Amino acid sequence: MELWIPITIAAAFLQNLRSALQKHLQGKLGTRGASFVRFGYGFPVAILYVMCLHFGLGFSFPSLNWAFAFWAVIGGLAQIFATMLLVHLFSLRNFAVGTAYSKTEPVQAAIFGFVLLGEKLTLGAIGAIIVGVIGVMMISMARMPLSWGNMFRALASRTALIGIGSGAVFGISAVAYRSASLSLDGPNSIMQAAVTLACVTTFQTAFMLVWMFWKDKREIVEVLRSWRSSSLVGLAGVVGSAGWFTAMTLQQVAYVRALGQIELVFTFMASYFLFHERVTRMEVAGCLLIVCGILGLLFS
Repeated sequence: MELWIPITIAAAFLQNLRSALQKHLQGKLGTRGASFVRFGYGFPVAILYVMCLHFGLGFSFPSLNWAFAFWAVIGGLAQIFATMLLVHLFSLRNFAVGTAYSKTEPVQAAIFGFVLLGEKLTLGAIGAIIVGVIGVMMISMARMPLSWGNMFRALASRTALIGIGSGAVFGISAVAYRSASLSLDGPNSIMQAAVTLACVTTFQTAFMLVWMFWKDKREIVEVLRSWRSSSLVGLAGVVGSAGWFTAMTLQQVAYVRALGQIELVFTFMASYFLFHERVTRMEVAGCLLIVCGILGLLFS
């Protein structure tokens, strides 16, 4: 098994854990505060990770450059706004459906990867990604009669547009992070991904602190008061991001993000067992199609 596969599955699990914790915090901290804790409590762990790789394993620091800075800023800002859209989405639909809407990302990441990086996909991989997207469409229509009219209405609804928009911006951030990591002349992909993660999360923390100080200083106080639960979000987020960054340095973004759709399996389990939310048969069928798309991608 190629190394990027287990790394991606682990990252998807941690991302689901982080999202579940953010949904819990959203009511207390609001959308901006619940989004901030992912970065604010995560960046010290990211820096510690780089230090361990350097002093513990002897990996040398890569030389930073302007191309890295450009892609790191683009990816960092895109991830901030994509996270805020996703956290806001949790207040509009249940946890499983909210996450599912954002899972159009692999197709959008494939398009961005093709346009920005010139990455190619096989016909089998394209077909597998399409199957996964059909699964997402089924989930979006799970609570209404099946028809073409309802499908277009479901996809044009405010909730769907926010979810698809979140997926698009996550797709941009994924391609930007891969570009940033690959622009570094590092000793190996692990160190390149770790340095990218540390730089990006530090930038995101500084950016959001300034934003929150300008908009509402009370949000910073609330984030500090909730340090116990918020630190878990930061830890899960940064370890998961380390996995994503490493996997996307080893493999094309579209393949990594498509396999990452396995997060929906974890999401439905959390939705049912943790949040006690009702899941319909069509939502389950959509989830199964997404899993089939993942398997098709791996064997394509």
